[in-house]
Amino acid sequence: MDGVVLGGFIMALSSQWRSVFAPGGAVKIISGITQYDPLVVGRVVRAATRGGATYVDIASDPDLVTLARQMTDLPICVSTIVPEQLPACVAAGADMVELGNFDPFYAQGEVFDGGRVRALTQRVRELLPAIPLSVTVPHGLALSAQAELAQELVGWGADVLQTEGSVSLQPQHPGVLGLIEKAAPALAATYTLAQVVSVPVVCASGLSVVTVPMARAVGAAGVGIGRAVNRLEDEWAMTAAVRAVVEALVPTAVV
Repeated sequence: MDGVVLGGFIMALSSQWRSVFAPGGAVKIISGITQYDPLVVGRVVRAATRGGATYVDIASDPDLVTLARQMTDLPICVSTIVPEQLPACVAAGADMVELGNFDPFYAQGEVFDGGRVRALTQRVRELLPAIPLSVTVPHGLALSAQAELAQELVGWGADVLQTEGSVSLQPQHPGVLGLIEKAAPALAATYTLAQVVSVPVVCASGLSVVTVPMARAVGAAGVGIGRAVNRLEDEWAMTAAVRAVVEALVPTAVV
């Protein structure tokens, strides 16, 4: 693999990964870190592929990786909060590993502070020193603390950073204004992180076709879309939702 210098860190990226974060922006479609149903994951992966996404993000299970690899040529990212699950996924064909998104675990009483995320990042790098690594920066930290942690994570070997916002945030207004309110925490975090690191920042949590262009405007190298796609029941509706996001991010895109 060729080396790409990002923020002083040598990131081993294939040409496929380099194209993911090429100018124009990446669209990552997320099946869900706690979603292990192969039927659901399969629908999401197929929809992501047909809709023109640039990569997919699935739960850290080798069987799911094998399934996804049979369905798509898109790069596959696997997400977890348990680093020990990742080597088997990489052996099965995962192209990137990710710590987070942490949103599903907050309701279970899990706490992700800077110390825990640092420790998880270090453990991943002990197990997998060369695989591309994305790390979610917890939204519960103040923006200044997120910025500080982001710089530390890059130093520990994070190649991509991802933001999150509270999925429990309830907008105060209906319609477009409500969609902007829903995305505001993730957009604010994206802007903050993009100012202090040179690795790609993926804006995720609460985005819609209305707010995806805003993510690019505040410095995102890509967007992560989960519930807006994976909660749809119909695979063709999923595909249409993916395509709408792709076209919102890059209006001139041909998919």
